[in-house]
Amino acid sequence: MSDPTAEDVRRYIADGLACEHLEVEGDGRHFFATIVSAAFDGQPRVRRHQKVYAALGDRMREQIHALSMKTLTPAEWAAENQRSQHDHH
Repeated sequence: MSDPTAEDVRRYIADGLACEHLEVEGDGRHFFATIVSAAFDGQPRVRRHQKVYAALGDRMREQIHALSMKTLTPAEWAAENQRSQHDHH
């Protein structure tokens, strides 16, 4: 079985979790995902990660060996983007 691409991982997550924003970078072995979902509202980070792993299901164990993720609510994402826009001036 070939290694998943970043686009595959993105699609797997999107299929199982309603995301406002989803970016995945990676090389088939290690991935880094930025996931923004209203489902994360009021959830501690560990529960957010569990939701993402649930969306990935068996693929996580079989194909995706290392996934780092940043999980944000839409409000956290907006706040972070505002900060980074200020940093560019």
